[in-house]
Amino acid sequence: MTDNKNNGNGFKLLDLSSAELHIIAMLLMLMDHLWATLLPAEEWLTCAGRVAFPIFAYMTVEGYFHTRSLKKYMLRMLLFAVLSEIPFDLMYGGTWFYPVHQNVIWTFLLGLLGIHAMEAVRKKGRTWAYLLVSVLIVIAGLVIGTLCMVDYYGVGVLTVFVFYFFRGRKPWCLLGQLAALYWLNVEMLGGLMYPIKLFGMEFELCQQGLALLALIPIWLYKGRQGHHSKAFQYFCYAFYPVHMLILVLVLNCVN
Repeated sequence: MTDNKNNGNGFKLLDLSSAELHIIAMLLMLMDHLWATLLPAEEWLTCAGRVAFPIFAYMTVEGYFHTRSLKKYMLRMLLFAVLSEIPFDLMYGGTWFYPVHQNVIWTFLLGLLGIHAMEAVRKKGRTWAYLLVSVLIVIAGLVIGTLCMVDYYGVGVLTVFVFYFFRGRKPWCLLGQLAALYWLNVEMLGGLMYPIKLFGMEFELCQQGLALLALIPIWLYKGRQGHHSKAFQYFCYAFYPVHMLILVLVLNCVN
């Protein structure tokens, strides 16, 4: 799945493509959803699943800057957000209509709308206006994402913005991604804590903090697209609603 490139010193560097990142994120998401439906006793599955969302958020931002048609990109996401809602509701709420939690594609759409608005102001060259609008959009994304109860709520929308504001491979960008993801996942989301003993000292590991491990494959991506076709593109979109529907059907058969 990966290519190895020689850096001139005899060492080989792992270079993940966009296609490979998508596959990794889909597999991790599947593991999380298996835990949520068929294998609730296998907690390691949801631990691994924490890594999926930041990868998808990162690729959403990359998609914004690399798409040939932003309109078509957002319309595709809107289409699959609608198609995914019933499978999502069935999986999380056990009913066809579960209004208190919306699927994750809505989270990404809110992030994309915010990025598009900020970019429109940035391109006008007015720094003060861009900073002001950015602050307002960040606040709006947090509030709207929370009120609309999209997956990961307002924090999910902020995660998309993190990869927008710290886009690039400069050290300060990578450090910004690390610090921001820590704040969002550990300080804001928090959740289940695991006691750990290391070198005679006791620590607590936040399960949601495992999302920071997503930065490893993200940093191994250097802009290479990899395999690309319409079939693969729509497979990636369709995987989300289809796998949830299959899990629901299997769960109903088992029960």
